[in-house]
This record gives sequence, structure tokens and C-alpha cells, in this order.
Amino acid sequence: MITLDKIYHASLVLKEVIRRTDLIYAPQINPGCEIYLKPENLQLTGSFKVRGAYYKISQLSDEEKSRGVIACSAGNHAQGVALGATKNGIKSLICLPAGAPISKVEATKKYGAEVCLVDGVYDDAYQKALQLKEERGYTFVHPFDDDDVIAGQGSIGLELLDQLPDVEAIIVPVGGGGLISGVAFAVKALNPNIKVYGVQAVGAPSMVQSIAHKHIERLPAVKTIADGIAVKEPGKNTFDICSKYVDDIVTVSDDEISTAILSLIEQQKLVAEGAGAVAVAAAMFNKLPIKGKKVICLVSGGNIDVTILSRVINRGLQKSGRSYVLTVELLDRPGQLVGVTSIIARMGANVISVHHERAGKTTDINACYLQVVLETRNQEHIDNIREELIRSGYHVIS
Repeated sequence: MITLDKIYHASLVLKEVIRRTDLIYAPQINPGCEIYLKPENLQLTGSFKVRGAYYKISQLSDEEKSRGVIACSAGNHAQGVALGATKNGIKSLICLPAGAPISKVEATKKYGAEVCLVDGVYDDAYQKALQLKEERGYTFVHPFDDDDVIAGQGSIGLELLDQLPDVEAIIVPVGGGGLISGVAFAVKALNPNIKVYGVQAVGAPSMVQSIAHKHIERLPAVKTIADGIAVKEPGKNTFDICSKYVDDIVTVSDDEISTAILSLIEQQKLVAEGAGAVAVAAAMFNKLPIKGKKVICLVSGGNIDVTILSRVINRGLQKSGRSYVLTVELLDRPGQLVGVTSIIARMGANVISVHHERAGKTTDINACYLQVVLETRNQEHIDNIREELIRSGYHVIS
């Protein structure tokens, strides 16, 4: 049973272990409201997960600690459990999806845990962890559906109210629901007028669908760059708490998440993973009724693999109109390339690469394709370039 007293106790226990991350004012995220960021990506282990994991482990009996702990995770909970177990001098075994970013796998090992990679996604790792728990007698540390874990995450809610007492809305990432359950319970218990909103990825809307249909639903599959919230099924406790205390849960696309990651890097000098950026994406793309309000977006984690980061940045550039692939059909004769590039130069765009291909089966026999990757300012700039090319008689394909 989650209680406010338990959350206050968790906050007290965690004082000597975690960082109390400061709020960052970020007006550029959405000029229509007053946005603040809670950068839990700067937390120990790079994620809020250390809060719930450490508090859970701290409350184990001596007998439970002697048997060691086991957990399953897409990566961040793994690091939290590993650190918590190591600091308490106990053994930890972590089951991770085989597709988890290499950086998260290596970081989990670095914090002192033994790692077991499991084919599939988070839910497959969860089943493997339960199997090993029974076989070897470990104590299972659930990543979200556990009162102590929820209480640990709820310590963030207490910090938010202390840091910005007149906050009107709080936006929180949602996977299995542990984070938003703790934050929503703490915030609503102390000030029920504050709105608490959740955000999931379009490719993993397990809590959205469960709340909408008023019963827990299991998704057949999940697919999103936000691997930290790619959960097929929410927990029973978290579903009940979200149903009672969360005002609304919305979804954002991978393109919107990528744009949010890019904005955080450029504007705030913060590196967020996909799951960590969904709250910011929801605010940026006006998914919630926050106009004119004082809002906190929780940036839940920053453990993004650098190889994925480069792809995400490219997606973010394309989504925001900063990068554009222009395709033009030309007559295959001298001077055509010069004509196109002259217009591009005059319009102030920068050419990144050029690909010229002679006519294929679908074009005029005397035609060719020109594909140019451009660095542009925004969507309006792209539209102006296209219009000028068309006005000059060029056949713009895309």
C-alpha cells in the first residue's frame, strides 16, 4: 500500500545517495507557457530509476539481502539495481533484452551486476527474471509495480513541489507506470489542483489503451526509439494509481521524440534518451492543455547509445525542417545541374550531398534524376526553395 509517509521516508533514505536535480527554465520548448525541466538524466546512473531501486533494496530484510537480488530492465532500472545492490554489499543479477543499447549493458556491469541477455523485449526479460528467481532464490526487484519502488520514484514529486510550489501541471514519461504513479500520488496528496499528465510513445501505448478501456491490456508488440518505456503491459498497482490520480495520458511519435531530443541538445545542452524526452515532445507539439500555465517536464533519463543518437539527430533535423532531401527530374543536357544549384545557393540553403542518376524505367528517356541533401532553416525555407524551383520550370518530385 503506497502512502505519503512511505514517500517521505523514501526521500529521507535517498538524501545521502542521490542528486537533488535542480529545475531548469526552458522557455524555448513552448513559448505559449512557462516550461521548466526536471533533469533526472543528470541523476546518478543517468536516470531517475536509481531512486526506486535503491529504496526498495534498502528496505529488504537481512535474509533477503543475503540471497541477493534479481531484476529485469531495458537498461536504466538495471543500473539502479546494480548500484543499489553494490552499495548495500549484496549480489545482483540483471536480465536485459538482447537489443538493449550496448552502453546500458556495459554500464550495468560497471556498477557491479552480473548480466543475463534475453532475446526479445522487456517483457521477455521479465519472464526470464521470474524463472531465475524461483530457481536460485533471489529477491525480485520489480522495475515499476512495487510499492517501495513507486515510493522511491515519488520522492521526485516532493522535490518538484518544493522547487516550484506554484506549478500548475507536471508532464511525466510513462512505461510501466512506476514513475508517474509515485509522482502523481505525492503531488495529488499535497495539492490535488495540480494536473499530472503522462506521455507514452505511439509504438508502445500500453497504459493509454488500458486506461481508455478501463482494464489492463497487453500489447502484442511494441516498437519505438524510446526503449526505456517500451512496455507491453502496465502493472496492476500502477494501473490502479494512474486510473485514480493521473489526469490524462497522451502519445508522441518517434519523429516528435527525435525533435525533442535535438531541441534539448541545442537549447539546453542536455542529452536525453528517447524515453527521457517524451514529456518535452508532448509540450513542444501541444499534445496537452498547458497554454499559459506553469509546467514542469520530467526528463527521466539520458542513457542513449551514441550510435542511436546520431540517427535520432538526423530524424530531428528532418522533422524540424533543418534537413531536406530534394528530388528533381531534369532534362539530361548540359547546364541543368548548375541551374538547380544556383537557385539553391540564392535561396540560402547549404548543399550536403548530390546524387545524379540517369533515366530509369519510370521517366522520360531524355530525363534524369537529381537528388540533393540540403541544410535548411525550417519548413518555410524548404517550401520557398521548392516554389522557386517550380517557378523556374523544374519538375520537383519531392
